[in-house]
Amino acid sequence: METKLLSNSTADLQEAAHLLKEGNVVGIPTETVYGLAADARNPEAVRQIFAAKGRPADNPLIVHIAKLEELESVAVSVPELALKLAEKFWPGPLTMILPKHPSIPTITSGGLDTVGVRMPSHLVARKLIELSGVPIAAPSANISGYPSPTTAQHVMRDMHGKIAAVVDGGDCCVGVESTVIALEGEDSVRILRPGYVTKEMLETVVPHVTLDKAILHQLQEGQTVRSPGMKYQHYSPHAHVTLIEGRWPEFAAWVQQHAEAGTYALVFDGEGADLSVPYLTYGTGDAEQAHQVFAKLRELDDIGAKRVFVRAPNPNGIGLAVYNRLIRAAGFEVIQV
Repeated sequence: METKLLSNSTADLQEAAHLLKEGNVVGIPTETVYGLAADARNPEAVRQIFAAKGRPADNPLIVHIAKLEELESVAVSVPELALKLAEKFWPGPLTMILPKHPSIPTITSGGLDTVGVRMPSHLVARKLIELSGVPIAAPSANISGYPSPTTAQHVMRDMHGKIAAVVDGGDCCVGVESTVIALEGEDSVRILRPGYVTKEMLETVVPHVTLDKAILHQLQEGQTVRSPGMKYQHYSPHAHVTLIEGRWPEFAAWVQQHAEAGTYALVFDGEGADLSVPYLTYGTGDAEQAHQVFAKLRELDDIGAKRVFVRAPNPNGIGLAVYNRLIRAAGFEVIQV
């Protein structure tokens, strides 16, 4: 299969929408990361997503809509709290777990009776949903387990020959996947996967916001997941990643003591000049680190890193999302210095 690289011109978006309508898979931009899009109600199209990614079948997909009125076509019931959250955070990087509509097949929901739904803020993504006339299932457009793609070039590298087309909508502005929440009653939500919409932001709408244990801890074997990104090792480059917690002097000393051939460090901007190993930086503030982290993990593979010691971000606010992605990239290998 020859994978077309399309622009975000009107003609190319119409071509991409036609491909989606006909049951094909298309890589699309969103504000979070690029997604592998297919008609969420077409089981055969969704199977192509799983095949292209090599994704486990029990890992549910998120369904994307373009307008609030479309929510009732994918969720069988919509609580008042969901509407309040949608009013505040949609369009944007927030996914809500809701009881799924009968039109959403089991393969899309990972065998669950619920479905994750969000309305992306990226104008190209919403335009494609509108033009295709179907809700779109779209996990990240990478090989399963590899760092998520934040440019069209990342998607072409992972998916060329596996999908019909990729739409180039520029770099993703957020850089990590959406926050996923489950509604627990009329005034409580649980964060299943952290993202750009933080606990503190949610608390402006919901009195009680809790963090699921799986955000920072490995699930037990056989445990059912309600959200993507909870169960398997994710976001990992080919290099062996170790997350290092601690102040800069201790981090630098530890890296120098344990460096070997092929060792690199991933540190904050302004750090690294006194290291004896090569290094990349991934920003300072949490929003900047979220924007850069996946691209930097991919770059480390490109330059031949065999082992990477990563300076752990502050696990608060958006930083919790960055920490969550890195701890999973490291297979929960964390060292405190």
